[in-house]
Amino acid sequence: MGIAVVTGASSGIGREFALRIGNEEGIEELWAIARRRERLQDLIPQCRARVRVLELDLLRDDSLEKLERLLKKEAPQIVYLVNGAGFGLFGAFEALSLKEQLDMIALNVGALTALTHLCLPYMQRGGRIFQMSSLSAFQPLPFVGVYGAGKAYVLRFSRALNRELRPKKVGVTAVCPGWTKTAFFDRAANSDAVCVYDFFFTPARVVTKALADGKKGRDLSVCGLSVYLKLLLSKVLPHRLIMKLWCLQQKKEGLFGEKRT
Repeated sequence: MGIAVVTGASSGIGREFALRIGNEEGIEELWAIARRRERLQDLIPQCRARVRVLELDLLRDDSLEKLERLLKKEAPQIVYLVNGAGFGLFGAFEALSLKEQLDMIALNVGALTALTHLCLPYMQRGGRIFQMSSLSAFQPLPFVGVYGAGKAYVLRFSRALNRELRPKKVGVTAVCPGWTKTAFFDRAANSDAVCVYDFFFTPARVVTKALADGKKGRDLSVCGLSVYLKLLLSKVLPHRLIMKLWCLQQKKEGLFGEKRT
């Protein structure tokens, strides 16, 4: 019986993954993981597969332990794992609370690593893991520093793991979208630290590209020509220049490095 495990399934890109995968042939059951039970239950009539609602807070050790016990008990045949849970915070490092930033690292990095480790023994040949990274993974960005650093971890971890798992025929794809219109911004954009967004993608477009890239065996999924061009520029331009251009765009610095208020 083919199983899909999707975290962050209550909203945004994670929810879009859950809907797409939950209606694929061969997927008999979707394990939908998030904190909001009512949003997870909304998936039930929209998916062809059976939906198992797992109301878990992945910042809590007891939630991870509960999932581990369930995996051991049922030994599912996992075809897809989507690590879609996460959140971001925009702002100066010293202005953001320490707890929120540590929680961000714990969820975006720690929980993703834990879920991957817990589910990997049950992944089937030909299965695929999708890890939510970001365009911010490719360069340091002031005022998005901790978030971007975490996504850089996800990118490098995912590509390395993809290579490790070749003998098992299990693939790993790091999904690196640009700005995507989701509830992510309700929490992330709580100040004017980042106020210029050049283009928004939809979750549907990001997930469509990710699933297509996964089927092609790619370890990286980038949606949109503008995002791909930024990725290329991050490889050829000095990071010092990229950070300067970013600060100019966000009106944090003048042309000659003077701070703006």
